[in-house]
Amino acid sequence: MHALKRNRPLRRVMLASAATVSVMVLLPALKPHTAPATGSVAPAPSASAGATGGSGSGGTGTRTVTGDTVPTRWGPVQVRVTVEGGRITDVTAVRYPTGNPRDREIAGYALPELRREALAAQSARSGTVSGATYTSQGYQRSLRSALDSAGV
Repeated sequence: MHALKRNRPLRRVMLASAATVSVMVLLPALKPHTAPATGSVAPAPSASAGATGGSGSGGTGTRTVTGDTVPTRWGPVQVRVTVEGGRITDVTAVRYPTGNPRDREIAGYALPELRREALAAQSARSGTVSGATYTSQGYQRSLRSALDSAGV
């Protein structure tokens, strides 16, 4: 006969109570992440939908190019890159998930780090920021498309 089926109802009551308390304590931590609504993305400025500027020939002058919008699990990511003389001089995230406080928190620490890495590497091959995997991957893909359009 099983140990809990013997005449020990108090043991069963205690185990059931402990399991119930454990579930009630852990339940708030299992709250699912909600995807942002369509309108909850940082708007892209209307100034540049493609390449701008430049003094004509391939590797000279300054060009500002906006990369593709990359859909991620938590919302779209899009970056704009400025290239001067074949070197990346600036990278700006123009669209990124902002649908809830956690998205804004992640963007607050991940985007500056991704920018620093892209400027240091002078390419879209930068590392992934811990805790911001989807945003990092979207950022890199959008940056790659912008660099391809800029001819870098």
